[in-house]
Amino acid sequence: LYLQNLPSKPVHLNTTLQAVAVQVRIKTLTTVCSIYLPPSQTIQQSELDALVRQLPPPFIILGDWNGHSSFWGSTDSNARGLQIEKLMSDQNLCLLNDSSHTFFHLPTRTFHTLDLALCSPSLVAKWNFNVDNNLYNSDHFPLILTLSSNDVILPKRPSRFIFDKANWQLFQELAELTTEMIQLADINDAVNAVTECIIKAAEASIPKSSGKLKRIGKPWWNEKCAEAKKAQRKAWDRFRRYPTTDNFILFKHAKAIARRIRRQSQRHSFESYVNSIRSRISSKVLWEKVRKMLGSYSGQTISVLNSDGQVISDAKAIADTLGKAFAAVSSEESYPRNFVNLKKQEEMKTISFTSFPEEAYNADFTFQEFQNSLNESHPSSPGPDGIHYHLLKKLNDRSLNIILSLFNRIWNEQVYPVTWGKAFIVPILKVGKDPQEPTNYRPIALTSCLSKLMEKMVNKRLVYILEKKGLLSKFQSGFRYGRGTQDNVLQLETAIREAFITKKHLVSVLFDMEKAYDRSWRYGILKDMYNMGFRGKLPIFIKNFLQTRTFQVRVGDILSEEFIQKEGVPQGSVLSVVLFVIKINGIIHQLPPYGPIALCQSSISFLNAPTLTLYGYVTFKQVLFP
Repeated sequence: LYLQNLPSKPVHLNTTLQAVAVQVRIKTLTTVCSIYLPPSQTIQQSELDALVRQLPPPFIILGDWNGHSSFWGSTDSNARGLQIEKLMSDQNLCLLNDSSHTFFHLPTRTFHTLDLALCSPSLVAKWNFNVDNNLYNSDHFPLILTLSSNDVILPKRPSRFIFDKANWQLFQELAELTTEMIQLADINDAVNAVTECIIKAAEASIPKSSGKLKRIGKPWWNEKCAEAKKAQRKAWDRFRRYPTTDNFILFKHAKAIARRIRRQSQRHSFESYVNSIRSRISSKVLWEKVRKMLGSYSGQTISVLNSDGQVISDAKAIADTLGKAFAAVSSEESYPRNFVNLKKQEEMKTISFTSFPEEAYNADFTFQEFQNSLNESHPSSPGPDGIHYHLLKKLNDRSLNIILSLFNRIWNEQVYPVTWGKAFIVPILKVGKDPQEPTNYRPIALTSCLSKLMEKMVNKRLVYILEKKGLLSKFQSGFRYGRGTQDNVLQLETAIREAFITKKHLVSVLFDMEKAYDRSWRYGILKDMYNMGFRGKLPIFIKNFLQTRTFQVRVGDILSEEFIQKEGVPQGSVLSVVLFVIKINGIIHQLPPYGPIALCQSSISFLNAPTLTLYGYVTFKQVLFP
């Protein structure tokens, strides 16, 4: 196990020994190897030498070596100890251990030194060695290595508001918005004034987390467990100071009591969990409880990157490298050359949405629309402005009406705030992909919640018109109300069954569009909306929404340089899904009525927005001789 907030990468070892290794960025890229040598197993000297040669320097090797030697404080020496001494001499290794004992032999009540910390010579002066005096229900004491200098800056989690400890009455008093704020000449100044007022009120009334990683407790741990643990620790400390038989018996008794209390608590917690399961419980909630019971929590680790043969281990450099990779994907260079030529020709034609037909979707937003969108908002991470949905929901009606007036001003003046076009990107590793490759991460955009709230209202109007006028293909099921991707799976299954019954062959071709959101053609989206008949404020808002978007990659609490997203729609934005659906909707018109294998009864289905499936029946002759 290693900290998730440290840039790291695993080191693959070719050995039969029980050893694992990882490279971790601690000031410099350092290899940490954990090893266990069973006392009853014969270890060849060549195996130990081969293991050390595989470790990228500088390195630290920690583990249970099961060797005795006067070199590290043992009263006697054994063959394993002499073997370790030879390894240190041959491989030029240094010992970090002091005279502290690391093992307690329960039957004989004696202390020994079996756990060693070996390292490269360059690390000796940089690390201090200590041994914890608590066994933690084991027979080995934990080894603790600390850096000699305290100038290491480790990435932390971004600081967050602790809403459970908020003074909401004070927040509402301080977050009283005024009409003067939104009447400033520049819309950007008005947005900044509203944002600043809300954030200042939150900082004065809501405590924030430190950002440090905390140990997540077990759900079954309670006050009785804590008291039993305290009593066991007290008995152990007494035995360490006065190692008498009576004190040893008291320690074993306290340890047994603590073990029994923990087991009872685990059993009662599990019974309570089982009794809480109902038929209507969602799978998400169910598995969250299972993970809590097991103490398993998933987290995004920071991996060392490999870019053009260069190892990137500094957190800031990792963020910049990912930012360059994301920016490159959304740039024109990622498109095929023939499409770039077509793109340039098409973009010379101006798309004008400036005519204002009397359409309901161009009207000012009502408070009912605003309130519904706010109520439907789920807790999500805030964007660069720091405003959380939870803060907006705690504002009084007067302040909410002022925000609505600000939205309508943006809507009517057709100016999209600059700060709303900025995003923090959280890189999420794609399943089964190499974490050291920068292009294997999915960029999830954290944008302003104020912007997303307005997007929700615009999106509802947009979706309503698309569905009412039948502007989307009947084959498109992804991200549509009353439909789902399971519909297409069932259609394909039905076609397969029909092929069996009618003794025909069914051919299915599935397309997965890689980086579909990041490469979506913005001008093409606007052109499709124009061809669908959209005019006025709604398409103009979307046009402004797509223009001049920038982002910074966030690794822990460290931000990259600012990059420009030249094409594509931001993943994580409210409007992005529908805009992508609009663009991909036109692909059906580009397909011939019959495919390259002469589909007799062709069908098309979108299993998901970036996934396209074609299937149809063919005769046996067509399969052999297309």
